[in-house]
Amino acid sequence: MSSNKTVPTDTSVSAYLANISNEVRRKDCEALAELMGEATGQPPVMWGTAIVGFGNYHYRYDSGREGDMCVVGFAARKNEIAIYGLNAAPEHEALKQQLGKHKAGVGCVYIKSLADINTEVLAAWVKSAFQQKQTSS
Repeated sequence: MSSNKTVPTDTSVSAYLANISNEVRRKDCEALAELMGEATGQPPVMWGTAIVGFGNYHYRYDSGREGDMCVVGFAARKNEIAIYGLNAAPEHEALKQQLGKHKAGVGCVYIKSLADINTEVLAAWVKSAFQQKQTSS
């Protein structure tokens, strides 16, 4: 069985954020790192080469595959920011409706900019998802 490529690294989160070439996206990601840090009480850690994660948990699928992953996190993509782990919140469907302009994938939420969303809703969503995952794993 192959090992996970997305594991915690010693890479500097500050260096990762500083290398985001789009200035608006870089500032949004810096603000998002602060928001998620406050909501989780955890320091940001680089997972793999592109995910800024907070906390960690162990998972095991029915297939037997298992590993560790950040509880919540985000990654700056070319055209948007992907936010991971929010579906763990019991009220994620209601919070999704209150968030503002976004796209929802299977395991993540995509936003173009923090200006498009309600950051108070996002902070509550991150906190709820983090707490739920901490108590369930």
